[in-house]
Formats: sequence, C-alpha cells, structure tokens
Amino acid sequence: MMNTTANPSITVEPGSWNAWRIALRPKSLWVAVVPVFVGTSLAVAETGTVDPVLAFLALVASLLLQVMTNLQNDVGYTLRGAETASRIGLPRATARGWLTVAAVRRAVVATVVVTVLIGLPLVVHGGWPVLLMGLASIVAALAYMGGPRPIAYTPLGELTVFVFFGLIAAVGSYYLQTGEVSRSAWLAGASIGLIAAAALAVNNIRDFVHDAEVGRRTLVVALGKRTAERCYQAAIILAYVLIVALAVTDMRRIGLLAVLLTLPTSVALVRDLPQSAPGLPYNELLFRTFKLELLFGACFTIGALLPGIVLR
Repeated sequence: MMNTTANPSITVEPGSWNAWRIALRPKSLWVAVVPVFVGTSLAVAETGTVDPVLAFLALVASLLLQVMTNLQNDVGYTLRGAETASRIGLPRATARGWLTVAAVRRAVVATVVVTVLIGLPLVVHGGWPVLLMGLASIVAALAYMGGPRPIAYTPLGELTVFVFFGLIAAVGSYYLQTGEVSRSAWLAGASIGLIAAAALAVNNIRDFVHDAEVGRRTLVVALGKRTAERCYQAAIILAYVLIVALAVTDMRRIGLLAVLLTLPTSVALVRDLPQSAPGLPYNELLFRTFKLELLFGACFTIGALLPGIVLR
C-alpha cells in the first residue's frame, strides 16, 4: 500500500508489535486511566473504603474502551480514504500497510468481547446504570470512526470525549464504589473530561486543513482555528475552576488544591497553542496535554487521599 501520510521514511515490519503499537496509540491511553483514578480516589476520600477488585475492573474496562476506539480509528480512516498526503498527524498502521484491515477488525471484535466479559461483574454489582454506561461507551467507541456518520466527521468529537472519558468514566468509577452519585463526582468528572477534550482539540486543530479537504466537519472546521484555540484555553482554565470550587466549598476536600501544582504546565500550554507553527509541532502540544491530564489526575488523587491519611 502506498505511503500517503506524514513521515513516509518510517520503516515498520508488517504485522510486528511495533505496527500494533502504532495502531494502539499507547500515549493516548492516559485519557482512560486518569478518570478512573479521579472517581475512585474521590469515593475513597468521602467514604473511607475501597473495593480494589471493582476499581481494577473499572480501570481495565476503561483502557479497553480506549484501545477499541484507537483500533477503530485506524481502520476507519483507511476504509474512508482519509489518509491523504495533506495529513500531518501520526501514521496509521492500516493506511501504511503495516497491518491488514481484516486483522485490525478482528482485534476490534476481540476487544469488544473482552470488554463485555470484564464489564459483567461490574454490571452485577452496579445494576442497570452500569449496564447503560457500559453499552453507551462501547457504542461511542465504535461509532467514533465507524458507521454511516462517524462522530469524528462531526463537531461532536470533543463533547464525546468529555462525556465518556470525563463524566462517565469518573462518575461511573465513583458510583461503583459508593452506589450513588454526587455533585463532587460530577465536578471532578467534568474537570478531567475538559482536559481530555482539550487534547482532542489539539489533534483537530493540527489537522483542520486536511479534515476540511476530506469532508470531516470537526469542531475546529466548524468554528474556525482561532475560536477552537480559545475553546482549548477555556477548557483548561475551567478544569481548574471546577476543582478549586470543589475544594473550597468543603474543607474536607481542601487537599484537591494540589492540582494547582500543575498550573505552570497548563499556563505554558495555554500560551503556546496559539503561537505554534503549523504542522508537526502540534504533536508535541498534544503529548504535553496528555501529560497535563496525567499530572492533574495524579495531584487530584493524592490530594483527595491525603487529608484522610493525615487524619488517621
């Protein structure tokens, strides 16, 4: 298959682990890990207890959903002919011929099956709310770049990430531990979802010229680059506002102000995004945004647990 994406000099052995690594996008998996830690740590902080088995299963299920999404994206872009010379993003394994479409499709099916099996104990424990969240998450993962009208071809990509890798992942993890939802869980899920959505925004800002050419009407294509940059900045800022509000309204959660330790990282991102040169420099901004989410989530988790540890 002809090389039609950026960095054509990359050499990968077809069918190798490196080819699968490219399709799996391991650096993006943090968007699935962080909200589970956020929701679970908040539940532990508020109840003083944790079910480690439920927490582990929720983490694995969330990771599998992101894997499912990444594999579906790889094969979906190829089947739609969206890998053209104007695309400057990271390479797609099926477009380069490093993996066959059939192999990746089988991997998607296998991931769905394993996700369902992992999710069954969670459904037994949490009931129909967990079932609905799980089914909706699987449908969204497959529909992002699948079906007659993929989500990735609409302006709803960032909103989808916000909902499923923010609200549902964090609030769902909280619900599994407590059997209920709370205002604090919604605020925590919204904050981490905003950063996850901001990461996708960087990806779409980088590729907006290409996306417009292939018929993808992403949020940046719909709103324009400058407005999309402002949305990114607003999402990062609002993530902090939500957690500060959560912390100062209940002194038992004052440790959540630990997220402010990541402010230098976020300020640099908010400053650098509008000043970035077109093209590949956006990849660095994308990975820096993933790193911000990881650091933000780590500080949140430590801050949530620390007051309880000190009191004991």
